[in-house]
Amino acid sequence: MTLRAIMFAVAATLATGSAHADGTVQKIMTAADKTRLAQYGETRKAALAEAKAGQPAEVKELDEVLARPMVAFSNKDLTGMWQCRTIKAGGLGPLVIYGWFKCRISDDGSGWMLEKTTGSQRTSGRFYDDGEKRSIYLGSGFVAGEKPKRYGAGPKTDQAGYAFRTGANAWRIEFPAPYYESKLDIIEFKR
Repeated sequence: MTLRAIMFAVAATLATGSAHADGTVQKIMTAADKTRLAQYGETRKAALAEAKAGQPAEVKELDEVLARPMVAFSNKDLTGMWQCRTIKAGGLGPLVIYGWFKCRISDDGSGWMLEKTTGSQRTSGRFYDDGEKRSIYLGSGFVAGEKPKRYGAGPKTDQAGYAFRTGANAWRIEFPAPYYESKLDIIEFKR
């Protein structure tokens, strides 16, 4: 490989920031998660309708989170420490917004990886490009003190969602039909 080809490959990898959804993610993703993401729009709509019955202050906060316009992931480095919180919409209760915890984004050379480092409910996984303004997250949910299982280990731990960047220092992941508790989980991130 020529120096020029190597430089181009490195530049392309740095510019994308996450692994490409060039079919790789489709090969990795479980059939159940493909179905969940295919039904994302319907699931999200139902979950947000149920969330409207939540506490007015939390409903207002959720509306503000969801009203932020989507911006491109390109040319943005998400690596580093973030504050993150989980929002649960629909399901067992209409709406729950948890407090802020710590999350870390790293890059192992083939894309961004997420690890929620504090709180009792955690996640660990990887991002895959899915267009200019959306990425796919595939990860594993686990409880603090447990070792995370690999993605694909089973429906109780597998997580799949869409990530959206909403500002210079803000973004979120939306998980349709998670295994536990809600119809839609949202993890919101801020610096």
